[in-house]
Amino acid sequence: MEYYTTLLLLLTILITTIQISKILFGKSKLPPGPKPWPIIGNILKLGDKPHRAVAELAKVYGPIMSLKLGSKTTIVISSPEIAKEMFLNHDLAFSSRNVPDVAKAENHFKFSMVFLPICPKWRSLRKVATMQLFTNQRLDTSQDTRHKKVKELVEYAQQCCDKGLPVDIGMAGFTTSLNLLSNTFFSMDLASHSSSKSQEFKDLVWILLDLCAKPNVSDFFPLIKRLDLQGVLKTTKVYFKKLMRIFEEIIDERLKDPTNAKDDVLGTLLKLVENNELSLDEVKHLLVDLFVAGTDTTSSTLEWAMTEILRNPEVHQKAQIEMEKVIGKDESVQESDISKLLYIQAIVKETLRLHPPAPFLIPHKAEKEEQLHNFIVPKNSTIWVNIWSIGHNSNVWPNPELFSPERFLDREIDFKGRYFELIPFGSGRRICPGMPLAYRMTHLMLATLLHSFNWKTGHGASPQDIDMEEKFGLTLQKVKPLQAIPICR
Repeated sequence: MEYYTTLLLLLTILITTIQISKILFGKSKLPPGPKPWPIIGNILKLGDKPHRAVAELAKVYGPIMSLKLGSKTTIVISSPEIAKEMFLNHDLAFSSRNVPDVAKAENHFKFSMVFLPICPKWRSLRKVATMQLFTNQRLDTSQDTRHKKVKELVEYAQQCCDKGLPVDIGMAGFTTSLNLLSNTFFSMDLASHSSSKSQEFKDLVWILLDLCAKPNVSDFFPLIKRLDLQGVLKTTKVYFKKLMRIFEEIIDERLKDPTNAKDDVLGTLLKLVENNELSLDEVKHLLVDLFVAGTDTTSSTLEWAMTEILRNPEVHQKAQIEMEKVIGKDESVQESDISKLLYIQAIVKETLRLHPPAPFLIPHKAEKEEQLHNFIVPKNSTIWVNIWSIGHNSNVWPNPELFSPERFLDREIDFKGRYFELIPFGSGRRICPGMPLAYRMTHLMLATLLHSFNWKTGHGASPQDIDMEEKFGLTLQKVKPLQAIPICR
Protein backbone atom coordinates (compact mmCIF):
# COMPACT_ATOMS: atom_id res chain seq x y z
CA MET A 1 0.00 0.00 0.00
CA GLU A 2 2.81 2.38 0.88
CA TYR A 3 4.44 1.61 -2.48
CA TYR A 4 1.34 2.65 -4.42
CA THR A 5 0.92 5.78 -2.31
CA THR A 6 4.52 6.78 -3.02
CA LEU A 7 4.10 6.03 -6.74
CA LEU A 8 0.90 8.11 -6.89
CA LEU A 9 2.63 10.99 -5.11
CA LEU A 10 5.58 10.87 -7.51
CA LEU A 11 3.24 10.83 -10.53
CA THR A 12 1.30 13.79 -9.12
CA ILE A 13 4.53 15.74 -8.58
CA LEU A 14 5.71 14.84 -12.11
CA ILE A 15 2.46 15.91 -13.78
CA THR A 16 2.34 19.13 -11.75
CA THR A 17 5.95 19.89 -12.65
CA ILE A 18 5.28 19.29 -16.35
CA GLN A 19 2.22 21.58 -16.29
CA ILE A 20 4.10 24.34 -14.48
CA SER A 21 7.02 23.96 -16.88
CA LYS A 22 4.69 24.24 -19.86
CA ILE A 23 3.22 27.46 -18.48
CA LEU A 24 6.60 28.94 -17.63
CA PHE A 25 8.17 27.70 -20.88
CA GLY A 26 5.34 29.05 -22.97
CA LYS A 27 5.53 32.48 -21.32
CA SER A 28 9.28 32.69 -21.55
CA LYS A 29 9.28 31.60 -25.17
CA LEU A 30 6.74 34.11 -26.45
CA PRO A 31 8.53 36.91 -28.29
CA PRO A 32 9.13 39.95 -26.06
CA GLY A 33 6.75 42.88 -26.19
CA PRO A 34 5.27 45.78 -24.24
CA LYS A 35 3.31 44.93 -21.10
CA PRO A 36 -0.38 44.80 -21.97
CA TRP A 37 -3.11 46.64 -20.10
CA PRO A 38 -5.88 44.50 -18.62
CA ILE A 39 -8.59 43.60 -21.16
CA ILE A 40 -7.51 46.03 -23.94
CA GLY A 41 -3.90 44.86 -24.11
CA ASN A 42 -1.64 47.04 -26.30
CA ILE A 43 -4.36 48.49 -28.54
CA LEU A 44 -3.71 52.10 -27.46
CA LYS A 45 -0.08 51.86 -28.55
CA LEU A 46 -1.04 51.47 -32.22
CA GLY A 47 -2.38 55.00 -32.83
CA ASP A 48 -3.58 56.07 -36.29
CA LYS A 49 -0.36 54.92 -38.01
CA PRO A 50 0.20 51.40 -36.66
CA HIS A 51 3.05 50.61 -39.08
CA ARG A 52 5.12 53.48 -37.63
CA ALA A 53 4.11 52.81 -34.02
CA VAL A 54 5.01 49.14 -34.30
CA ALA A 55 8.31 50.01 -36.01
CA GLU A 56 9.23 52.17 -32.99
CA LEU A 57 8.28 49.36 -30.61
CA ALA A 58 10.48 46.96 -32.58
CA LYS A 59 13.49 49.19 -31.81
CA VAL A 60 12.88 48.40 -28.14
CA TYR A 61 11.67 44.80 -28.20
CA GLY A 62 13.44 43.42 -31.25
CA PRO A 63 12.71 42.21 -34.79
CA ILE A 64 10.15 39.66 -33.57
CA MET A 65 7.81 40.73 -30.80
CA SER A 66 4.36 39.99 -29.43
CA LEU A 67 1.44 42.32 -28.85
CA LYS A 68 -1.81 41.65 -27.09
CA LEU A 69 -4.66 43.30 -28.96
CA GLY A 70 -7.74 42.66 -26.87
CA SER A 71 -7.94 38.90 -26.48
CA LYS A 72 -5.83 38.29 -29.60
CA THR A 73 -2.09 37.64 -29.71
CA THR A 74 -0.27 39.30 -32.60
CA ILE A 75 3.31 38.47 -33.59
CA VAL A 76 5.16 41.26 -35.41
CA ILE A 77 8.12 40.54 -37.70
CA SER A 78 10.36 43.49 -38.60
CA SER A 79 13.49 42.03 -40.17
CA PRO A 80 14.21 40.37 -43.53
CA GLU A 81 16.03 37.49 -41.81
CA ILE A 82 13.00 36.47 -39.74
CA ALA A 83 10.64 37.10 -42.66
CA LYS A 84 12.81 34.75 -44.72
CA GLU A 85 12.68 32.09 -41.99
CA MET A 86 8.91 32.47 -41.81
CA PHE A 87 8.22 32.19 -45.53
CA LEU A 88 10.81 29.54 -46.35
CA ASN A 89 10.56 27.27 -43.30
CA HIS A 90 7.04 27.81 -41.97
CA ASP A 91 5.04 28.98 -44.98
CA LEU A 92 2.30 26.36 -44.74
CA ALA A 93 1.94 26.65 -40.94
CA PHE A 94 1.55 30.45 -41.24
CA SER A 95 -0.39 30.62 -44.50
CA SER A 96 -3.90 30.95 -43.12
CA ARG A 97 -5.84 34.14 -42.34
CA ASN A 98 -7.53 35.59 -39.28
CA VAL A 99 -10.70 36.71 -41.01
CA PRO A 100 -11.67 40.27 -40.02
CA ASP A 101 -15.33 40.79 -39.26
CA VAL A 102 -15.74 43.05 -42.30
CA ALA A 103 -14.82 40.15 -44.61
CA LYS A 104 -18.04 38.47 -43.52
CA ALA A 105 -20.11 41.00 -45.47
CA GLU A 106 -22.12 39.02 -48.03
CA ASN A 107 -20.12 35.95 -46.88
CA HIS A 108 -17.13 37.25 -48.83
CA PHE A 109 -14.66 35.26 -46.72
CA LYS A 110 -16.22 31.99 -47.93
CA PHE A 111 -15.36 32.76 -51.55
CA SER A 112 -12.39 35.10 -51.33
CA MET A 113 -8.93 34.01 -52.48
CA VAL A 114 -7.61 36.58 -50.00
CA PHE A 115 -9.31 35.19 -46.89
CA LEU A 116 -9.85 31.48 -47.59
CA PRO A 117 -7.46 29.12 -45.79
CA ILE A 118 -5.28 26.79 -47.82
CA CYS A 119 -7.95 24.37 -49.03
CA PRO A 120 -9.22 22.85 -52.31
CA LYS A 121 -11.40 25.91 -53.07
CA TRP A 122 -8.46 28.26 -52.47
CA ARG A 123 -6.20 26.13 -54.68
CA SER A 124 -8.82 26.16 -57.43
CA LEU A 125 -9.15 29.96 -57.36
CA ARG A 126 -5.38 30.41 -57.17
CA LYS A 127 -4.93 28.12 -60.16
CA VAL A 128 -7.44 30.15 -62.16
CA ALA A 129 -5.60 33.38 -61.29
CA THR A 130 -2.09 32.13 -62.07
CA MET A 131 -2.84 29.82 -65.02
CA GLN A 132 -5.74 31.64 -66.70
CA LEU A 133 -5.67 35.34 -65.82
CA PHE A 134 -2.10 36.51 -65.24
CA THR A 135 0.04 34.36 -67.51
CA ASN A 136 2.56 36.11 -69.75
CA GLN A 137 0.64 34.84 -72.77
CA ARG A 138 -2.62 36.40 -71.55
CA LEU A 139 -0.88 39.66 -70.63
CA ASP A 140 0.98 39.81 -73.96
CA THR A 141 -2.33 39.38 -75.77
CA SER A 142 -3.92 42.30 -73.94
CA GLN A 143 -1.01 44.73 -74.06
CA ASP A 144 -2.51 46.72 -76.97
CA THR A 145 -5.45 47.53 -74.70
CA ARG A 146 -3.11 48.79 -71.99
CA HIS A 147 -1.25 50.99 -74.49
CA LYS A 148 -4.57 52.45 -75.63
CA LYS A 149 -5.53 53.32 -72.04
CA VAL A 150 -2.10 54.82 -71.30
CA LYS A 151 -2.40 56.88 -74.50
CA GLU A 152 -5.69 58.26 -73.13
CA LEU A 153 -3.85 59.18 -69.93
CA VAL A 154 -1.28 61.11 -71.99
CA GLU A 155 -4.04 62.86 -73.93
CA TYR A 156 -5.69 63.91 -70.67
CA ALA A 157 -2.35 65.19 -69.31
CA GLN A 158 -1.81 67.03 -72.62
CA GLN A 159 -5.16 68.82 -72.22
CA CYS A 160 -4.09 69.89 -68.73
CA CYS A 161 -0.74 70.98 -70.13
CA ASP A 162 -2.40 73.14 -72.79
CA LYS A 163 -4.55 74.82 -70.14
CA GLY A 164 -1.83 75.05 -67.48
CA LEU A 165 -3.93 72.97 -65.10
CA PRO A 166 -2.62 70.46 -62.56
CA VAL A 167 -3.23 66.73 -62.83
CA ASP A 168 -4.45 64.85 -59.77
CA ILE A 169 -1.89 62.08 -60.23
CA GLY A 170 -3.56 59.56 -57.93
CA MET A 171 -6.96 60.08 -59.53
CA ALA A 172 -5.58 59.96 -63.08
CA GLY A 173 -3.62 56.83 -62.21
CA PHE A 174 -6.68 55.24 -60.62
CA THR A 175 -8.85 55.96 -63.68
CA THR A 176 -6.20 54.47 -65.96
CA SER A 177 -5.68 51.42 -63.71
CA LEU A 178 -9.44 50.89 -63.47
CA ASN A 179 -9.89 51.03 -67.23
CA LEU A 180 -6.83 48.85 -67.84
CA LEU A 181 -8.41 46.21 -65.63
CA SER A 182 -11.98 46.65 -66.87
CA ASN A 183 -10.91 46.37 -70.51
CA THR A 184 -8.77 43.32 -69.78
CA PHE A 185 -11.63 41.71 -67.84
CA PHE A 186 -14.80 43.07 -69.52
CA SER A 187 -13.68 44.71 -72.81
CA MET A 188 -15.17 48.03 -71.62
CA ASP A 189 -14.32 51.20 -69.70
CA LEU A 190 -15.66 51.68 -66.20
CA ALA A 191 -14.59 55.33 -65.97
CA SER A 192 -13.17 58.29 -67.84
CA HIS A 193 -10.86 61.17 -67.03
CA SER A 194 -13.65 63.65 -67.80
CA SER A 195 -16.36 62.21 -65.55
CA SER A 196 -16.88 61.62 -61.84
CA LYS A 197 -17.34 57.85 -62.26
CA SER A 198 -13.74 56.99 -61.43
CA GLN A 199 -13.90 59.17 -58.30
CA GLU A 200 -17.04 57.32 -57.21
CA PHE A 201 -15.41 53.94 -57.78
CA LYS A 202 -12.23 55.09 -56.04
CA ASP A 203 -14.24 56.35 -53.06
CA LEU A 204 -16.04 53.01 -52.92
CA VAL A 205 -12.78 51.03 -53.01
CA TRP A 206 -11.08 53.29 -50.46
CA ILE A 207 -14.03 53.10 -48.05
CA LEU A 208 -13.85 49.29 -48.18
CA LEU A 209 -10.07 49.31 -47.71
CA ASP A 210 -10.44 51.77 -44.84
CA LEU A 211 -13.11 49.63 -43.18
CA CYS A 212 -10.88 46.54 -43.53
CA ALA A 213 -8.05 48.30 -41.70
CA LYS A 214 -10.16 50.18 -39.14
CA PRO A 215 -9.61 48.95 -35.55
CA ASN A 216 -12.74 46.97 -34.79
CA VAL A 217 -13.63 45.69 -31.32
CA SER A 218 -15.31 42.72 -33.01
CA ASP A 219 -11.87 41.55 -34.14
CA PHE A 220 -10.17 42.19 -30.79
CA PHE A 221 -12.93 40.56 -28.76
CA PRO A 222 -14.55 37.77 -30.84
CA LEU A 223 -16.98 36.88 -28.01
CA ILE A 224 -18.92 40.11 -28.64
CA LYS A 225 -18.54 40.35 -32.42
CA ARG A 226 -22.22 39.54 -32.99
CA LEU A 227 -23.09 42.87 -31.40
CA ASP A 228 -21.13 44.83 -34.07
CA LEU A 229 -20.75 47.62 -31.50
CA GLN A 230 -19.08 50.07 -33.93
CA GLY A 231 -21.42 49.21 -36.79
CA VAL A 232 -18.42 48.38 -39.00
CA LEU A 233 -19.91 45.20 -40.45
CA LYS A 234 -23.25 46.91 -41.09
CA THR A 235 -21.52 49.76 -42.95
CA THR A 236 -19.32 47.37 -44.91
CA LYS A 237 -22.34 45.44 -46.13
CA VAL A 238 -23.80 48.61 -47.67
CA TYR A 239 -20.68 49.47 -49.68
CA PHE A 240 -19.86 45.87 -50.52
CA LYS A 241 -23.32 45.43 -52.05
CA LYS A 242 -22.75 48.54 -54.18
CA LEU A 243 -19.49 47.12 -55.52
CA MET A 244 -21.00 43.68 -56.13
CA ARG A 245 -23.91 45.26 -58.00
CA ILE A 246 -21.50 46.79 -60.54
CA PHE A 247 -20.07 43.38 -61.38
CA GLU A 248 -23.44 41.61 -61.28
CA GLU A 249 -24.87 44.01 -63.87
CA ILE A 250 -21.91 43.41 -66.20
CA ILE A 251 -22.20 39.63 -65.81
CA ASP A 252 -25.99 39.64 -66.27
CA GLU A 253 -25.63 41.69 -69.46
CA ARG A 254 -23.12 39.18 -70.82
CA LEU A 255 -25.30 36.18 -69.88
CA LYS A 256 -28.39 37.68 -71.53
CA ASP A 257 -26.73 37.48 -74.92
CA PRO A 258 -24.66 34.28 -75.29
CA THR A 259 -23.73 35.33 -78.84
CA ASN A 260 -21.90 38.31 -77.36
CA ALA A 261 -19.07 36.10 -76.08
CA LYS A 262 -15.71 37.88 -75.91
CA ASP A 263 -12.19 36.59 -75.55
CA ASP A 264 -11.56 38.50 -72.36
CA VAL A 265 -11.13 37.46 -68.73
CA LEU A 266 -14.88 37.44 -68.03
CA GLY A 267 -15.36 35.21 -71.06
CA THR A 268 -12.77 32.81 -69.66
CA LEU A 269 -14.37 32.84 -66.21
CA LEU A 270 -17.87 32.18 -67.59
CA LYS A 271 -16.54 29.20 -69.56
CA LEU A 272 -15.16 27.84 -66.28
CA VAL A 273 -18.64 28.31 -64.77
CA GLU A 274 -20.16 26.37 -67.69
CA ASN A 275 -17.68 23.56 -67.09
CA ASN A 276 -18.50 23.53 -63.36
CA GLU A 277 -14.92 24.51 -62.50
CA LEU A 278 -16.13 27.67 -60.77
CA SER A 279 -19.46 28.90 -59.43
CA LEU A 280 -20.96 32.24 -60.39
CA ASP A 281 -20.64 33.42 -56.78
CA GLU A 282 -16.94 32.59 -56.84
CA VAL A 283 -16.54 34.65 -60.01
CA LYS A 284 -18.26 37.68 -58.47
CA HIS A 285 -16.19 37.57 -55.30
CA LEU A 286 -13.01 36.97 -57.28
CA LEU A 287 -13.72 40.14 -59.26
CA VAL A 288 -14.11 42.09 -56.01
CA ASP A 289 -10.72 40.83 -54.81
CA LEU A 290 -8.95 41.60 -58.08
CA PHE A 291 -10.41 45.06 -58.66
CA VAL A 292 -9.96 46.24 -55.07
CA ALA A 293 -6.37 44.98 -55.01
CA GLY A 294 -5.48 45.95 -58.57
CA THR A 295 -6.68 49.55 -58.80
CA ASP A 296 -5.82 51.33 -55.58
CA THR A 297 -2.40 49.76 -55.01
CA THR A 298 -1.17 50.57 -58.53
CA SER A 299 -2.43 54.15 -58.52
CA SER A 300 -1.06 54.71 -55.01
CA THR A 301 2.40 53.49 -56.08
CA LEU A 302 2.30 55.79 -59.12
CA GLU A 303 1.32 58.76 -56.94
CA TRP A 304 4.11 58.14 -54.41
CA ALA A 305 6.65 57.66 -57.22
CA MET A 306 5.68 60.95 -58.87
CA THR A 307 5.76 62.67 -55.47
CA GLU A 308 9.33 61.53 -54.83
CA ILE A 309 10.38 62.47 -58.37
CA LEU A 310 9.01 65.99 -57.97
CA ARG A 311 10.99 66.28 -54.74
CA ASN A 312 14.10 64.98 -56.53
CA PRO A 313 14.29 66.62 -59.99
CA GLU A 314 17.63 64.95 -60.77
CA VAL A 315 15.83 61.58 -60.70
CA HIS A 316 13.42 62.77 -63.40
CA GLN A 317 16.31 64.01 -65.52
CA LYS A 318 18.17 60.70 -65.25
CA ALA A 319 15.01 58.79 -66.16
CA GLN A 320 14.44 60.95 -69.25
CA ILE A 321 18.04 60.55 -70.38
CA GLU A 322 17.74 56.77 -70.07
CA MET A 323 14.48 56.68 -72.04
CA GLU A 324 15.82 58.87 -74.81
CA LYS A 325 18.76 56.50 -75.21
CA VAL A 326 16.68 53.32 -75.08
CA ILE A 327 13.47 54.44 -76.80
CA GLY A 328 14.15 57.70 -78.58
CA LYS A 329 12.78 61.12 -77.72
CA ASP A 330 9.74 61.00 -80.00
CA GLU A 331 8.80 57.33 -79.61
CA SER A 332 6.18 56.05 -77.16
CA VAL A 333 7.04 53.64 -74.37
CA GLN A 334 6.24 49.99 -75.06
CA GLU A 335 5.94 47.19 -72.51
CA SER A 336 8.81 45.45 -74.27
CA ASP A 337 11.02 48.44 -73.32
CA ILE A 338 10.56 47.96 -69.57
CA SER A 339 13.23 45.27 -69.23
CA LYS A 340 15.78 47.72 -70.70
CA LEU A 341 14.75 50.70 -68.56
CA LEU A 342 16.87 49.86 -65.52
CA TYR A 343 16.59 53.29 -63.91
CA ILE A 344 12.77 53.29 -64.23
CA GLN A 345 12.78 49.86 -62.58
CA ALA A 346 14.98 51.25 -59.80
CA ILE A 347 12.56 54.15 -59.23
CA VAL A 348 9.65 51.72 -58.80
CA LYS A 349 11.66 49.53 -56.41
CA GLU A 350 12.71 52.54 -54.34
CA THR A 351 9.09 53.74 -54.20
CA LEU A 352 7.89 50.33 -53.02
CA ARG A 353 10.65 50.28 -50.39
CA LEU A 354 9.70 53.65 -48.92
CA HIS A 355 5.94 53.51 -49.53
CA PRO A 356 4.77 49.87 -49.68
CA PRO A 357 1.09 49.68 -50.65
CA ALA A 358 0.28 47.29 -47.76
CA PRO A 359 2.63 48.06 -44.83
CA PHE A 360 1.77 44.80 -43.00
CA LEU A 361 1.00 42.81 -46.15
CA ILE A 362 -2.31 41.02 -45.53
CA PRO A 363 -1.92 39.55 -42.02
CA HIS A 364 -1.21 35.84 -41.72
CA LYS A 365 -2.48 33.38 -39.11
CA ALA A 366 -0.71 30.50 -37.37
CA GLU A 367 -2.57 27.26 -38.07
CA LYS A 368 -0.68 25.56 -35.26
CA GLU A 369 1.83 26.41 -32.55
CA GLU A 370 5.22 26.78 -34.21
CA GLN A 371 8.71 27.77 -33.23
CA LEU A 372 10.13 30.76 -35.09
CA HIS A 373 13.53 32.27 -34.38
CA ASN A 374 13.73 30.50 -31.00
CA PHE A 375 10.31 31.81 -29.94
CA ILE A 376 6.88 30.22 -29.83
CA VAL A 377 4.19 31.54 -32.17
CA PRO A 378 0.91 30.42 -30.56
CA LYS A 379 -1.81 28.68 -32.54
CA ASN A 380 -4.39 31.10 -34.02
CA SER A 381 -2.17 34.14 -33.42
CA THR A 382 -2.07 36.86 -36.08
CA ILE A 383 1.24 37.55 -37.82
CA TRP A 384 2.15 40.98 -39.13
CA VAL A 385 5.15 41.27 -41.42
CA ASN A 386 5.98 44.97 -41.14
CA ILE A 387 7.57 45.55 -44.54
CA TRP A 388 7.35 49.32 -43.97
CA SER A 389 9.68 48.88 -40.98
CA ILE A 390 12.06 46.69 -43.01
CA GLY A 391 12.18 49.32 -45.74
CA HIS A 392 13.05 52.07 -43.24
CA ASN A 393 15.60 50.08 -41.25
CA SER A 394 19.12 51.57 -41.34
CA ASN A 395 20.59 48.12 -40.64
CA VAL A 396 19.08 46.92 -43.90
CA TRP A 397 19.22 50.07 -46.06
CA PRO A 398 21.91 52.79 -45.73
CA ASN A 399 20.28 56.25 -45.38
CA PRO A 400 16.81 54.65 -45.42
CA GLU A 401 14.87 57.94 -45.51
CA LEU A 402 16.72 59.08 -48.65
CA PHE A 403 14.95 58.47 -51.97
CA SER A 404 17.79 57.02 -54.02
CA PRO A 405 16.96 54.70 -56.95
CA GLU A 406 20.71 54.35 -57.50
CA ARG A 407 20.87 51.91 -54.57
CA PHE A 408 19.23 49.31 -56.84
CA LEU A 409 21.46 49.77 -59.88
CA ASP A 410 24.40 47.84 -58.46
CA ARG A 411 22.33 45.41 -56.44
CA GLU A 412 20.61 42.33 -57.82
CA ILE A 413 17.23 42.44 -56.14
CA ASP A 414 13.63 42.25 -57.31
CA PHE A 415 10.28 42.33 -55.52
CA LYS A 416 9.01 38.92 -56.60
CA GLY A 417 9.23 37.33 -53.16
CA ARG A 418 12.82 36.03 -53.21
CA TYR A 419 14.62 38.98 -51.65
CA PHE A 420 13.14 39.57 -48.22
CA GLU A 421 14.45 43.12 -47.91
CA LEU A 422 11.79 44.01 -50.51
CA ILE A 423 8.57 41.98 -50.54
CA PRO A 424 5.75 44.48 -51.22
CA PHE A 425 3.67 41.72 -52.86
CA GLY A 426 4.41 39.15 -50.16
CA SER A 427 6.10 35.80 -50.57
CA GLY A 428 5.37 32.09 -50.48
CA ARG A 429 1.94 30.60 -51.15
CA ARG A 430 0.16 33.87 -50.47
CA ILE A 431 2.20 36.07 -52.80
CA CYS A 432 -0.07 38.37 -54.82
CA PRO A 433 -1.10 36.51 -58.01
CA GLY A 434 -1.72 39.81 -59.82
CA MET A 435 1.90 40.93 -59.46
CA PRO A 436 2.78 40.34 -63.17
CA LEU A 437 -0.01 42.71 -64.26
CA ALA A 438 0.78 45.27 -61.55
CA TYR A 439 4.44 45.21 -62.66
CA ARG A 440 3.52 46.04 -66.25
CA MET A 441 0.92 48.66 -65.40
CA THR A 442 3.04 50.58 -62.88
CA HIS A 443 6.16 50.74 -65.04
CA LEU A 444 4.25 51.58 -68.21
CA MET A 445 2.27 54.46 -66.66
CA LEU A 446 5.25 55.93 -64.81
CA ALA A 447 7.65 55.71 -67.76
CA THR A 448 5.09 57.21 -70.13
CA LEU A 449 4.33 60.20 -67.89
CA LEU A 450 8.02 60.92 -67.37
CA HIS A 451 8.88 60.46 -71.04
CA SER A 452 6.01 62.59 -72.35
CA PHE A 453 6.23 65.61 -70.02
CA ASN A 454 8.28 67.62 -67.61
CA TRP A 455 6.45 68.19 -64.32
CA LYS A 456 6.22 70.89 -61.69
CA THR A 457 4.27 71.25 -58.46
CA GLY A 458 0.91 72.99 -58.54
CA HIS A 459 -0.29 76.12 -56.73
CA GLY A 460 3.19 77.69 -56.78
CA ALA A 461 4.52 75.33 -54.12
CA SER A 462 8.17 74.34 -54.06
CA PRO A 463 9.00 70.60 -54.37
CA GLN A 464 10.08 70.44 -50.73
CA ASP A 465 6.69 71.82 -49.65
CA ILE A 466 4.81 68.79 -51.00
CA ASP A 467 2.70 67.27 -48.23
CA MET A 468 4.06 63.79 -47.44
CA GLU A 469 1.49 62.95 -44.77
CA GLU A 470 0.21 59.39 -45.15
CA LYS A 471 -3.05 57.76 -44.22
CA PHE A 472 -3.03 54.18 -42.98
CA GLY A 473 -5.55 51.76 -44.40
CA LEU A 474 -5.22 48.33 -45.90
CA THR A 475 -3.14 50.37 -48.37
CA LEU A 476 -0.97 53.41 -47.60
CA GLN A 477 -2.46 56.58 -49.11
CA LYS A 478 -1.34 60.19 -49.35
CA VAL A 479 -3.58 62.35 -47.15
CA LYS A 480 -3.32 65.27 -49.57
CA PRO A 481 -3.54 64.16 -53.23
CA LEU A 482 -0.59 65.11 -55.43
CA GLN A 483 -1.37 67.95 -57.86
CA ALA A 484 1.30 68.21 -60.57
CA ILE A 485 1.36 70.41 -63.67
CA PRO A 486 2.60 68.76 -66.89
CA ILE A 487 4.90 70.84 -69.09
CA CYS A 488 5.08 69.94 -72.76
CA ARG A 489 8.55 68.87 -73.87
